[in-house]
Amino acid sequence: MLRPSKREESPNMQNPIDPMRVALPAIRKPSAKDGAEIWNLIRSCKPLDENSMYCNLLQSDHFADTCSLAELSQETVGWISAYVMPNDPETLFVWQVAVAEKARGRGLGALMLQSILQRPQCKTVTRLQTTITADNEASWALFRRFAKFQESQLDIQPYYTQALHFQQRHKTENLVTIPLSKRLALAA
Repeated sequence: MLRPSKREESPNMQNPIDPMRVALPAIRKPSAKDGAEIWNLIRSCKPLDENSMYCNLLQSDHFADTCSLAELSQETVGWISAYVMPNDPETLFVWQVAVAEKARGRGLGALMLQSILQRPQCKTVTRLQTTITADNEASWALFRRFAKFQESQLDIQPYYTQALHFQQRHKTENLVTIPLSKRLALAA
């Protein structure tokens, strides 16, 4: 019986001989049982807004088809909550992105976005929207990279303002719109 060489082993296995080889997180749809782990991940990713554990449980159950969970060695290391807008089936709205510190720098956010957009529930989606505060550098970096991959640009405008909507308790959330390229739309 032939044994695979070290290079032929599963890409999810770390190879102690090759320090550049890094385990890749598994990306999947969440389920209700993931709610508590998602909540814990979000709490560890400051300065993300924390929702209730119940909210994260509902997201991972009711919106599983448009949310994404990443696991590394059976640990939750990534989460995206999103939904197709009820009044605009061409828009996927990304509510929240969380990536554990140990999984950052691997392009995991973009991979999770791709996994959502390739699902049948997003077949009518032609644009992605999210809101980002001016000081959220990680989100700006993710969505700029994603727009570049889409050969697109960010359309940015104030949406929920600090004075009008948040009564000075939260910074203005800027609405970011990214038109999706035809090549991604065809892949869905």
